[in-house]
Amino acid sequence: MSKTAKDLKNELSFQKKNGGLRFSEEELASAFTFNEGYKTFLDHSKTEREAVDTMVSMAKEKGFLEFDADKTYAPGDKVYLNNRGKSLILAVIGGEPVEKGVKIIASHIDSPRLDLKQVPLYENSEMALFKTHYYGGIKKYQWTAMPLSLHGVLMKKDLSKVTVRIGEDENDPVFCVTDLLPHLAQEQMKRPAAELIKGEELNVLIGSLPFRSDEESELVKTAILSALWEKYGICEEDFLSAELEVVPAFKAKDVGFDRSLVGSYGQDDRVCAYTSLMATLELGTPSATVVTVFADKEEVGSAGATGLRCVFLKDFIEDLAAMQGKSVRKVLANSKCLSADVGAAHDPTFPDVDEDLNAAKINYGALISKFTGSRGKSGSNDASAEYMGEIRKLFADNNVLWQTAELGRVDLGGGGTVASLIADLNVDTVDIGVPVLSMHSPYEITSKIDVYSLYRAFVAFNR
Repeated sequence: MSKTAKDLKNELSFQKKNGGLRFSEEELASAFTFNEGYKTFLDHSKTEREAVDTMVSMAKEKGFLEFDADKTYAPGDKVYLNNRGKSLILAVIGGEPVEKGVKIIASHIDSPRLDLKQVPLYENSEMALFKTHYYGGIKKYQWTAMPLSLHGVLMKKDLSKVTVRIGEDENDPVFCVTDLLPHLAQEQMKRPAAELIKGEELNVLIGSLPFRSDEESELVKTAILSALWEKYGICEEDFLSAELEVVPAFKAKDVGFDRSLVGSYGQDDRVCAYTSLMATLELGTPSATVVTVFADKEEVGSAGATGLRCVFLKDFIEDLAAMQGKSVRKVLANSKCLSADVGAAHDPTFPDVDEDLNAAKINYGALISKFTGSRGKSGSNDASAEYMGEIRKLFADNNVLWQTAELGRVDLGGGGTVASLIADLNVDTVDIGVPVLSMHSPYEITSKIDVYSLYRAFVAFNR
């Protein structure tokens, strides 16, 4: 009997399926439970420093010890390398010789934000404000008229460190970038969207009461300095050696009547950090050594001693190779990497930016991007057909819900990740993440099904 068109369509066509229909009730419950821990992680990890502190604490609870390049480690041993408090490597030693290659998952833990300038504090019109310089790609107008918190460190002249986290507790004050009322914004509204709020207008309001003891000028600024001295023992000069970040003050929350989504600041790329972290913490003794890296500075090009253009990842793998008397070159050539970063979710309000066949959809699972880059794949790591085949089989064998996509239309979209930096080490690499709505905004949206599917993808990869 010949096959019908329906039979052939079912057998030969590629058909995506919404995870809300594919997941069992038990799987949906597991996904929702997993995301409770994810939301807690987001609330405690609003900067790269806080993310490292949180992850190191969690790793220590699971038996991870600080890495020592002079030691030799056995299968099942768990180690971590804290790079300057702003990037981190976790590793679980596998049963196979390291020369057969390691499995690398690489995400980043920095997110777009406002950074304080080195001389930030000033008074104008009897109000005290901070000057900022935005970090990463943002729509500047999105950062006005909302509660903001202040996080970071200051190094005092005596080299003692002061840690700051203000605006997260219920009793803390918050801060704000003000905006014009519509009644007076006629000229402002004529600006192009990119200049609706200019960089130098992202000034953070921090106080208004004057110091009341005398008739000196800048009395409000003086009052703020006095309060900072009393609470933290810092003076204005200490801002010269500070890293202070302004981020949204609200907490991660469920979104939607069905609670199927997570809304939070910083999901790009802490969603990949958390899912890869949990998949690594739960490992026993994997077949190949697992190396999970959490990098800084991705949003500004991955430069510096804590970004993945630095050699700290290669040096770590070289130390692992040396322990077994092997060449790092051979280890890397046999290694595999999942470069973990988010992609853009299709937004039905703005459909024209996508090409429908290759757009990522909420609830359709972990997102594989064979290539990134822009304008003819410029700057892209383009994963090989062979490696894509390996990943496809891996996910099929482990029942991982996943999809493929690219970031926007060919001549319109595109973006960069750290994938090319790891591929440059002669490592097979492909991008994986989750689709995100409102990416790079102060309040990004992800699907609980997609977050859980990404975690399951990492579990399968690490085995």
